[in-house]
Amino acid sequence: MRQSIVRPVLILLLLASIVFSSGMGAMHIPPMQVIAIIADALGIHLPIPFNEGMANVLLQIRLPRVCLGVLIGAGLATAGASLQGLFRNPLADARLIGVSSGASLFAVLVIAVLPAIPALANHTISKHYLLNAATFTGACSASILVFRISRSGSKTLTTTMLLAGMGISTLCEAFIGLIISTANNEELRNITFWTLGSLGGANWNVVLSLTPFILLPLILLPRTSKSLNAYSLGEAEAMHMGINVRRLKNTVLILSTLSVGACVSVAGIIGFVGLIVPHILRGISGSDHRSLLPNSALLGATLLTLADTLSRTVIAPAEMPIGIITALLGTPLFIALLLKQKKVIKNWAS
Repeated sequence: MRQSIVRPVLILLLLASIVFSSGMGAMHIPPMQVIAIIADALGIHLPIPFNEGMANVLLQIRLPRVCLGVLIGAGLATAGASLQGLFRNPLADARLIGVSSGASLFAVLVIAVLPAIPALANHTISKHYLLNAATFTGACSASILVFRISRSGSKTLTTTMLLAGMGISTLCEAFIGLIISTANNEELRNITFWTLGSLGGANWNVVLSLTPFILLPLILLPRTSKSLNAYSLGEAEAMHMGINVRRLKNTVLILSTLSVGACVSVAGIIGFVGLIVPHILRGISGSDHRSLLPNSALLGATLLTLADTLSRTVIAPAEMPIGIITALLGTPLFIALLLKQKKVIKNWAS
């Protein structure tokens, strides 16, 4: 598909998903009323009637959750596309290389330890930013460890990277299991939230606190597109083309872990968005990172918004964890990727 068509189509899909998702729920709000309420909040009065109940439900409950889904979907998909470019492997993903598990482990540690420190546990702002700092530290630690293990001389071995990521993820999950085995009922509920993922805690304060941590990577990661295109030819080739490879790796790793850590801190582990979105776009518009990164943000935001709508409506009034929805969608595609690379894996194994 032509590049000039893909971007406008993705923008329209995102806007349509926002309007559709904002109207879905126990109180159905038709699309025109959704547009009229949002326009009214922005000071634009349209000749479309709506009542105060609709406006309150939309502005105070649904719209913050939709905005949170847009931010997290865009952040995870852009981080996934950048990491795949850095590791030159379509199987690279924040969860597969241990970043999400590392962030989740540190978040669970904070949840388990925080009640023992009343000064922090009773302070909402410090508690929230402590959780952000912990998840970012966990994400950074896991990514640096995996990156170190996968290095051989001046090269990064992608197969070793994936195996190291799985090993780190398994170790983190083992520690999370150990903490769960000693947790009380309240801690257990909070930890379950982190391991399955949910946007149920969305409100405007959460959206505003998350926005800087997602916007910064969304703005800066596309600036590495030309370097990632050169890096896709090989590390030595990129250096010959004048690319500062060390700075490129540090930039992509720091910004990607910042984005993933922030997402995990408010929504828990939501897997496969960073894996499937770039892969879908490569099949549609190619592997040029100049278009792949911004398009991944748009499609990731759309898919997560729709997945969250499904999670809160499919078994209403109960809610299905969004991590289950994305896993059900992402696992078949992940298996398809493995089958596609079976020949490469077979050659490596022999």
